Amino acid sequence: MKKPLLTSAMALTAALMIQAPAQAADYTLRLAHFFAPVASQHKDIAQAWADKVKADSNGRIEVEVYPSSTLAKPPAQYDAVKNRIADVTMTVQGYTANRFPLTQVVELPGVAKNAANGSCILQSLYDEGLIASEYKETHPLFFFTHGLGHIHTTEKLVKEPSDFEGLRIRRPTAVVAKLLEGLGAQPVGMPAPQAYQSVQRGVIDGVSLPWEGQLVFRINELTTKHTEVGGLYTLSFVMTMNKDVYNSMPADLQKVLDDNSGTEWSQNAAKVFDDLDFKGRAQAVEMGHEIYTVEGGIKNPAWKPVMDKAIEEYLSEVEAKGLPARKVYARANELAATCK
Repeated sequence: MKKPLLTSAMALTAALMIQAPAQAADYTLRLAHFFAPVASQHKDIAQAWADKVKADSNGRIEVEVYPSSTLAKPPAQYDAVKNRIADVTMTVQGYTANRFPLTQVVELPGVAKNAANGSCILQSLYDEGLIASEYKETHPLFFFTHGLGHIHTTEKLVKEPSDFEGLRIRRPTAVVAKLLEGLGAQPVGMPAPQAYQSVQRGVIDGVSLPWEGQLVFRINELTTKHTEVGGLYTLSFVMTMNKDVYNSMPADLQKVLDDNSGTEWSQNAAKVFDDLDFKGRAQAVEMGHEIYTVEGGIKNPAWKPVMDKAIEEYLSEVEAKGLPARKVYARANELAATCK
């Protein structure tokens, strides 16, 4: 009689274990970003980071990822973390104009060579304390950039600056707006997710984006003419979290986040962007688009004066605010030579 009773007891225990809910996480973080859930940036950066943090914390930190600007629009995502509408964000600093002027030095012409190089520069500038003062309101995790930006138009192929006359071109940040104005274009500010609809409706004649953006935001479907100007600009990103949430965590969970911050994740993100650049350009080639590459890039005699003027004006404006823009710019160029 004992054996059946023992068997029944074991079966009941097993059934209860199966029905028992999984242990709740000690902390649940909401991560907001503007990329679509099908985008590699969502899957291979945001979600990959969330999964790693959960695994490294043995489930004590759960990260819920909210793509497609569902918690906050792109220009409001940094403040959403500051005000704890979200706990973490992956966003573009320049979407909030004039807030990160030292950070955006990396966006100037000729600084970065690709996403890996730009991300190394930007992460190093933060680690060395040169731009850290701009992030006192949140707890940064890692920094990165996309690859080189280019010009993509619907009807008119741009071969030299004079070809920009009258063209309305989407620009991501004020730094890029200055470049486009100098070239003779009419810059129109908007986050990348809005570009498709604006091109489709004829509100703008083209966009400034890296090849990655052409692919991810489907702009290759609409713009069939592309101008590669080597070194034109790049764009800075940050993954950052609410300071109070980080400070409220015990030391062992803070260490999990610290271990998933900095250079390694900066370069993980960079690889995603560099790989997408390759795919985005290959897609345009496959679609039979016209691609014009400016000989010598930003050092081409027709383009260089505009680039030099834009760099000087930006540095002077930031220095006039009492900020060490030239020091950061000099260090960024030094890092560019040593970063891979």
